[in-house]
Amino acid sequence: MALKALYEVSAPAKLNLFLHVLGRRADGYHLLQSAFVLIDWADTLHFERRGDGALNRHDLSAKLPADDLCLRAARVLQTESGTPLGADISIDKQVPWGAGMGGGSSDAASTLLALNRLWGLNWPLPRLLALGLKLGADVPFFLGGHNAWVAGIGEQLTPIGLPRQWFAVLKPPSSIETRAIFASPLLARNTEAVIVAGFLAKAGIDALVSGFGRNDLQPSAEQQCAEVAQAAQLLQARFGNSRMTGSGSAVFARAGTQDAPVATLPADLPPAWVGRMCRSLEHHPLLGW
Repeated sequence: MALKALYEVSAPAKLNLFLHVLGRRADGYHLLQSAFVLIDWADTLHFERRGDGALNRHDLSAKLPADDLCLRAARVLQTESGTPLGADISIDKQVPWGAGMGGGSSDAASTLLALNRLWGLNWPLPRLLALGLKLGADVPFFLGGHNAWVAGIGEQLTPIGLPRQWFAVLKPPSSIETRAIFASPLLARNTEAVIVAGFLAKAGIDALVSGFGRNDLQPSAEQQCAEVAQAAQLLQARFGNSRMTGSGSAVFARAGTQDAPVATLPADLPPAWVGRMCRSLEHHPLLGW
């Protein structure tokens, strides 16, 4: 019997444990290395099948752009598959925009996975991965379903096992234009590449957990947005470490690997700041879809 709806579909955010810029391709894309970890800060999506081919999005919380990645993902899957079906897609948006936490990319990945089921397409993962890369460099990671070592422009994924961890995450209200960060003269583009197999064999997962590397985008981001530096200083003072994630304005701190974090976020955050204590996920909730 064909599915009519899928409810409570999770779209978790991610953190970049480190982010190194190795160089730049001739087409302008930057070559990166990073380790992505999934966290339990997530959007929730609901899908209802339509027989008329229409694709409609309904915002249950924050108002989203008219043509977001979620709708674009639905449209490209519909076009590539040739299905006559459509969908009503409702989103409870909780992951902040412009944070560098991959919220839009995660929504797109969960949309591809859900509609692949709802429309009865049954496409294998490699076929969805090819579509995901057209939508954005982070989408394949969320489709893959595992915490991962990421290379290239985001398409080269090596699954890694990470212990459950606590993270304190802060998102100031300001956002930063990604293009401006990558255009900054403060951006280093020559960080030495790390061979993942050799790194994991010698340094091990403990190195990632304890704070290997840095975010090469952070100096540029802090110059353009004082609130990024302010958030980093606040977390550094409270947890003894801090780092920006991705190319957004969110900053995180490692806050322990036990049942409870070593500390909590201060109750008196600046106005309009968003903060949350998060736990990492062993894998994506939709792994196997």
